[in-house]
Amino acid sequence: MVTIPEHSPTTPYARTLIDLLRAQVAERPDEDAYVFLRNGEDEAETMTYRQLQSAMHTRAADLHGRGLSGRQVLLMYPAGLEFVRSLLGCVRGRAVAVPVQVPDRREQLRRLRRIADDVGASVVLTTTQVKAEVERRFAAVPELAGLTFVPTDEAGASETAEPPIAAPAADEVALLQYTSGSTGEPKGVMVRHANYLANAVQTDRRRPLRSDGGMVSWLPHFHDMGLMFGIVLPLYAGAPSYLMAPGAFIRRPARWLETIARVGATHSVAPSFAYEMCARSAAAGSMADVGDLSRWRFAGNGAEPVRHGAIEAFCAAFAPHGFDRRAMCPGYGLAENTLTASAGPDGRHPVVAWLSGEALRAGRVEPVAASAPGACSVVSCGPPVAGTRVVIVDPVTRHPVGADRVGEIWLDGPSVAAGYWGRPQDSEEVFRARPARDGEPPVHSSKAPAEAATFLRTGDLGCLHEGELYVTGRLKDVIVRQGRNYYPQDIELAAERAVPGLRPNCAVAFSVDDGRCERVIVVVEIDGRVLRSTGLDGVRGRVRQAIDEIHRLPVHEVVTVRRGALSKTSSGKIQRQACKESYVRGDLTALVENGEAARPCAQEARR
Repeated sequence: MVTIPEHSPTTPYARTLIDLLRAQVAERPDEDAYVFLRNGEDEAETMTYRQLQSAMHTRAADLHGRGLSGRQVLLMYPAGLEFVRSLLGCVRGRAVAVPVQVPDRREQLRRLRRIADDVGASVVLTTTQVKAEVERRFAAVPELAGLTFVPTDEAGASETAEPPIAAPAADEVALLQYTSGSTGEPKGVMVRHANYLANAVQTDRRRPLRSDGGMVSWLPHFHDMGLMFGIVLPLYAGAPSYLMAPGAFIRRPARWLETIARVGATHSVAPSFAYEMCARSAAAGSMADVGDLSRWRFAGNGAEPVRHGAIEAFCAAFAPHGFDRRAMCPGYGLAENTLTASAGPDGRHPVVAWLSGEALRAGRVEPVAASAPGACSVVSCGPPVAGTRVVIVDPVTRHPVGADRVGEIWLDGPSVAAGYWGRPQDSEEVFRARPARDGEPPVHSSKAPAEAATFLRTGDLGCLHEGELYVTGRLKDVIVRQGRNYYPQDIELAAERAVPGLRPNCAVAFSVDDGRCERVIVVVEIDGRVLRSTGLDGVRGRVRQAIDEIHRLPVHEVVTVRRGALSKTSSGKIQRQACKESYVRGDLTALVENGEAARPCAQEARR
């Protein structure tokens, strides 16, 4: 049973993504729907709602003619508007779209192959240029065997009638959103049309996007946050979306803010590290000409732990440019819930709780003064959005925990997706969990009564405090020492702040069982500038000292590696489990004082 949400006055009858487009064509056919910015600056291509509908019909008819209706197809596109056309074409042609990254490394190609095998897809929709480049670079690689590349940019966008196939229903799967793999093997989340509509409604009610506003996004199209905020939410709201490649932002962060100012955008979202990069660039003097940011009303901040220091630094740096700190909106979401589960309401300053670090490690929430010894700041992700219920549950016993206690975050609501593709057991355990009743064993049971409420297990730890959701870490990533929980992101932040010049998101912390005890390992990426100014011994010493002083946690080994050595997701999140596995296997290579590669890591841990 899929719940159909209420919609805005502009889309009162929408039940699917196709309905959204049809409503916008009826109301504003020749207004710009999407604009692609080459190099993040120049308008390379624009597309109106009418043009999008024509292109959608063309591609849907082509897919149907190729016999792909009802089959799974991979969408492998660079940043640009062809992805949007093909995504809607798949939806209208009743092909199950599976967005994937364009591979530029063998590791990414292996991921593509794993996804293709997982969904049973042999057809890859892409562009002529990407097809030629991938085949040139990986011609002799076995991962490409059996895959057929179909360039869709050759189809054009002529006026085409409705394709000869019925439009999808609200409870049909719109696409398979593969998880980032930050804590394990990527899985295909079956997101239905009703899930997208519900999440768009819930998100928009918190920070409304209007047709006289606009969205700017550099996030990858194949990522859940980039897909929702860059494509789906603007389509729902009837507001133009300005898209750029992620590399355009990474190479010069000022492009992001310059575009927001130039087009007068009201909405844009990014992970916390992006705000940190901008604040650092401003401190270095390279953000002086970004322009007027006073129209920016929704600066969404999510996809990774939101840092209080990053918020303060960004707001202070760009207040002279008209940025209102009330626009800063930390939130929480995940692909299994389509995306947004909680966010701050419109017009409110970010909420930060100062908590006892000692109590937090014991699973308790005890507010303290910011100046209290051992106080730590935790940024609120806002109250749950309308229609979404949040329960904090002991992950072992499955009993809901009391107020102001830390546990696993469980969700229920119309945005919860249908499950994982081809993984019925995982789907049952993750998407249809139920809290234990008194006397029940602490295990998941698939034989729950039909009337029993079921929830999505997020795998994230957090608490509800004064109606606000605070996320404290990932269940799989928590480091347990002497009965206390240490959250790796706190250890990583201490490591980053310990050494001048270290970049955000450059450290990873995890524990390794060597057969005698759990040993804490911290791996830090450094570049030549840090190496010359501090030295490897200096980096290791400062990191150990900072973690000991702040967390009273002994670190067994600090490993220094070259910049880019740590595994990260497409949105820039550290893949802690992948980094840990690389360490244990000895794949990570440490640096020595002259900056050259030294021994493989984990020698002591494997003894």
